[in-house]
Amino acid sequence: MSHSDTIVAQATPPGRGGVGILRISGAKAAEVAQAVLGKLPKPRYADYLPFTDADGSVLDQGIALWFPGPNSFTGEDVLELQGHGGPVILDLLLKRIVALPGLRIAQPGEFSERAFLNDKLDLAQAEAIADLIDASSEQAARSAVNSLQGAFSLRINALVEALTHLRIYVEAAIDFPDEEIDFLSDGKIEAQLNVVIGDLDGVRAEARQGSLLREGMKVVIAGRPNAGKSSLLNALAGREAAIVTDIAGTTRDVLREHIHIDGMPLHIIDTAGLREASDEVERIGIERAWQEIEQADRVLFMVDGTTTDATEAAAIWPDFVARLPEALPITVVRNKADMTGEVLGLTEVNGHSLIRLSARTGEGVEALRDHLKQSMGFAGNMEGGFLARRRHLQALELAATHLQQGKHQLLGAWAGELLAEELRLAQQALSEITGEFTSDDLLGRIFSSFCIGK
Repeated sequence: MSHSDTIVAQATPPGRGGVGILRISGAKAAEVAQAVLGKLPKPRYADYLPFTDADGSVLDQGIALWFPGPNSFTGEDVLELQGHGGPVILDLLLKRIVALPGLRIAQPGEFSERAFLNDKLDLAQAEAIADLIDASSEQAARSAVNSLQGAFSLRINALVEALTHLRIYVEAAIDFPDEEIDFLSDGKIEAQLNVVIGDLDGVRAEARQGSLLREGMKVVIAGRPNAGKSSLLNALAGREAAIVTDIAGTTRDVLREHIHIDGMPLHIIDTAGLREASDEVERIGIERAWQEIEQADRVLFMVDGTTTDATEAAAIWPDFVARLPEALPITVVRNKADMTGEVLGLTEVNGHSLIRLSARTGEGVEALRDHLKQSMGFAGNMEGGFLARRRHLQALELAATHLQQGKHQLLGAWAGELLAEELRLAQQALSEITGEFTSDDLLGRIFSSFCIGK
């Protein structure tokens, strides 16, 4: 595979539709136009033409659009053929084009990759194309558009520019040590560094919000059998997603529901009741429950508020907590408040959030929704926000670490050379987000996750 090849792919989803689009990009796109259309259309004008086979017979007729490079999406010559959306018609037209010399089917994401390589998009903008297509909510879609238009990149570029100026100042202090003013100790570098750290912290907070919008929060409901886990899943989902009975151990496998709370996607997972398994099927279900619990962003530990046995939930609590990842947050949900008459709402008990509700009647469930949203630091108003991926968060965290280490070098040892190196590493980490400093392997992983034709 070479980036100098001319590529073609269907740009519309597979299956039947009113319109089907084929996209061609590369040096031989003009030759495709001459072969299939009989002429080169006027640039950026819609031309209604027949699409012909090699023997001159008409395969279809539709709109042809010609975008000469570099003024195109990929930066190369681009031809788009918009015909009827039948899969047979599109397949015939695709075979006709691929049979021409120098043409091949595009790899997933290759059009966007070429746009990135030709400086039409940076890497964060290119990723936003896939995120826009995969958006699961209105807020996620709007934030993806903001990223595509450069909102995220603008923030990153501002940080990189600030670090460039700071590095110049530090390098000057290193290169001219005999100047009357000690640049490293006069407070100016520290002040500038603090400003950059503060700005980076702001971007990190926004990126965490963007990551929540894109990936959602995984919430696992766990606890003893018959605590009301499946009833809570149904209450949160707003439908009968799980079977609810009085028989302990009804849920044997993992049940998943995808919901939204004010635009924040949540992956709610109901699991088998935790106890000593009575048979092999239940044992497998409990083991799967633990697998989900250990990978959760938050666990809802369900307790039956009506039980007269004080050891019912406590019996598994120590082992339950001991097996969890250290930083995994737990919310204890005391269920069946409609039967106990307990006061609904959220409190803190022994360092854990405790919420009283009734999954059966829905009382207190809205308070749980608010708690889940607030516990993840999700702000409902994301106007002007952007989406972020895990690699973005990792790069931002790495940059923050290097800046803090650089500040330590500045204040602790006045070590200008070490400070300069930490600033360089922070700048490099940020540049990985927009693709100014990115390995070929990472590019391959990113663009291979795109749709073919994008």
